Amino acid sequence: MQEENKDKLHIRLRVCDTEIPIRVYREEEEVYRRAAALVTSIVNLYTSRAQGKKGTIEILYMALIDIALKYENEAKRNDTKPFHDILTTLTKEIEDALGDKA
Repeated sequence: MQEENKDKLHIRLRVCDTEIPIRVYREEEEVYRRAAALVTSIVNLYTSRAQGKKGTIEILYMALIDIALKYENEAKRNDTKPFHDILTTLTKEIEDALGDKA
């Protein structure tokens, strides 16, 4: 446990107009900072578009949906199951073909 704490840093992330203190692994610090910057950027985009028309909570929800959609689309794009299925089929066909010749 002591060793694990040595690898963690106390950092303060600035998200929109709020500072959030968190503990992160040293190697993940930059990822957290980029994530905070992305959230801030998307919230600012929706705030500028909906200023005076939507409340803060609605703007935050719109930003969350935007980020979740990007995440879901990326997860779908990185789905390796179709490739695995094709490779399994090809492997079986190759083994069958080699088995006929042996």
